[in-house]
Amino acid sequence: MDLLNGLNPEQRLAVTLPHQSALILAGAGSGKTRVLTTRIAYLVSTGQASPHSILAVTFTNKAAKEMLTRLSAMLPINTRGLWIGTFHGLCNRMLRAHHREANLPQTFQILDSGDQLSAIKRLMKAMNVDDEKYPPREMQLFISGSKEQGLRANEVEAYDPYTRRKVEVFAEYDAQCQREGVVDFSELLLRCYELLSRNTSIREHYQERFRHILVDEFQDTNPLQYRWLKLLAGKNNALFAVGDDDQSIYAFRGAHVGNMQELLRDFHVENVIKLEQNYRSHGNILDAANALISRNRNRLGKNLWTSESGGETLRVYEAPTDVEEAGFIVSEIQQLKSEGVNLKEIALLYRSNAQSRVLEHALVSAGLSYRVYGGLRFFERQEIKHALAYLRLMENTDDDNALLRIINFPTRGIGARSIEQLQEAAKQNNTPLWDAAARAGGKVSAFVAMIESLRSATRELPLPEIIDHVLQHGSLTAHYQNETGAKKREAEERLENLNELINAATLFVHENEDDSLTAFLSHASLEAGEHQAGDQDDALHLMTVHAAKGLEFHTVFITGLEEGLFPHQNSINTDGGLDEERRLMYVAITRARRRLYLSFAQSRMLHGQVSYGMASSFLRELPDNLLHWLTPRISARKSFDAYLPSTPSAPASSFAASEQPRSSPWRSGQAVFHTKFGEGMIVNLEGSGADARVQVNFRKAGVKWLALEYAKLTAL
Repeated sequence: MDLLNGLNPEQRLAVTLPHQSALILAGAGSGKTRVLTTRIAYLVSTGQASPHSILAVTFTNKAAKEMLTRLSAMLPINTRGLWIGTFHGLCNRMLRAHHREANLPQTFQILDSGDQLSAIKRLMKAMNVDDEKYPPREMQLFISGSKEQGLRANEVEAYDPYTRRKVEVFAEYDAQCQREGVVDFSELLLRCYELLSRNTSIREHYQERFRHILVDEFQDTNPLQYRWLKLLAGKNNALFAVGDDDQSIYAFRGAHVGNMQELLRDFHVENVIKLEQNYRSHGNILDAANALISRNRNRLGKNLWTSESGGETLRVYEAPTDVEEAGFIVSEIQQLKSEGVNLKEIALLYRSNAQSRVLEHALVSAGLSYRVYGGLRFFERQEIKHALAYLRLMENTDDDNALLRIINFPTRGIGARSIEQLQEAAKQNNTPLWDAAARAGGKVSAFVAMIESLRSATRELPLPEIIDHVLQHGSLTAHYQNETGAKKREAEERLENLNELINAATLFVHENEDDSLTAFLSHASLEAGEHQAGDQDDALHLMTVHAAKGLEFHTVFITGLEEGLFPHQNSINTDGGLDEERRLMYVAITRARRRLYLSFAQSRMLHGQVSYGMASSFLRELPDNLLHWLTPRISARKSFDAYLPSTPSAPASSFAASEQPRSSPWRSGQAVFHTKFGEGMIVNLEGSGADARVQVNFRKAGVKWLALEYAKLTAL
């Protein structure tokens, strides 16, 4: 058959399986989408199934549309009869058809995330629930997370008053949604599961209809999704699951990689077909990925290979600082561009969103076009805008937009009516909101006093310390530190971004003569306003490794490969956390088709101060013969000793001081004076002659790199 032409033996075996449940273990770049769509086309074209009897589940609408487009080209029939869609989309379709049995109005509406949050806020206000003790967004995550575990309010275990109150809100929220005839996304799946569970005739109808159930990205299913699939499959239907346990990276969203093992047991799967031939990457990249992931426990096991050549070895670069790491990446990108590689074929990957700031700054400075995939640019992120609003209002109390953004964030009991009254008073008197706020009493007056206190306390501080002080005493840091439950992970990322704002200020002071708060705020606005590349532009891709899953590029840079950063510090304290981090690194490596860079820095700015780290343990897990070190001193040493400082002033394995000529009058630990920055101590040196630089920890201005030729330092 023409359909089978071009398939390798394993792909052909998967496509032509008889009517039985199967697990297709599809490695990165092994053609899983082709196998899935060809399987459907094969069943229909050979008369083994009608389009009416096939249900195909994907995780994104984009994947569902791609599958339908491919099938339309393969089959000479109308594919509209096929049920292909996401879990939520298919459940919505079933509930529409059986709305009475599901106890829903025919025209029930679906709440998106924003609508759901608004509904919860409205309910909590009516129930007189303290939204500081029970933040609405945390309540939203509690409700959705419970539903995704298949739990109603009366099934959630509540051993303390705090949780019992959350359960009360959950129960009343469900009742409110029922009264209003609306459902949220989690409700779609849970309501559909409950419908099939209790209504035998409807369940048997769909079991009889959908003889073939195909699931994409099976490793990403959560417990409720798997239970829904089991109900539909019953005892006689074939469940054709395609997935890769080595790419299961969404545990924080509820994905349960153990579903793959349960599938083998529950469906007595005898056919585990491994798609190991990779059509994306050169051999050295795949060999590195295989070596890394082989260290994980409880794998189903597979080994990627390619008919292509080994290709280039992986390029490893160690930078003295994170800023120089970014500079190296920019220079390599410029070289790639001159060689004819399009910018859109290059991706910069990082473990945490906060890491993008240094990279973005280097790219903007070099005039390289980029887009942040699946996220916002650094200065566009919510928590950064909040912090900048505090600083803007301190600098200019006439800034009404800044005041409105933070007057009740974090929440301080200033309601919408109070803000409306301020706006009315300001309009009547033709004054800025600040003047109206200064005349107001109560909680508004306390807000004004806080801003005045921040202005007074930071008047003589250098820029990085101003920002640090505002974050601590403006209660932003405390707000995110107090997040708990499902919201905690997101809060930790926002805290990382706020810390990175201090680093941005430190770098700004180092690079600019005018290091005032006004100048920094202008700089932030200009970087935020830089042209964000459109979909049609040739632009670099910046993204977290999580966002990169499913994508591929000619060249990939994996940045920040330091212990505690990647693998992330949190993984150490989580059961199975390091295995998940290793799967994440495996995903990162297998995004590259031709060239892969791995980079890390000896020192990285943290809270506006230099922090010394050590190379990621993942680098040690890659075979030496696959690595090409671009920093010769490491190539000769082949050592992954910690770069932790033996004292706060000098890194244990610093190489810079050893490169400094013995005749140099400067040494690490030496006290110095600078006309602008005052007294400080040298903590690092590098280069020689006109390129000589020193790193000085100034008492008031923080840590700075200075060119000795221009710094005019005086020894003390």
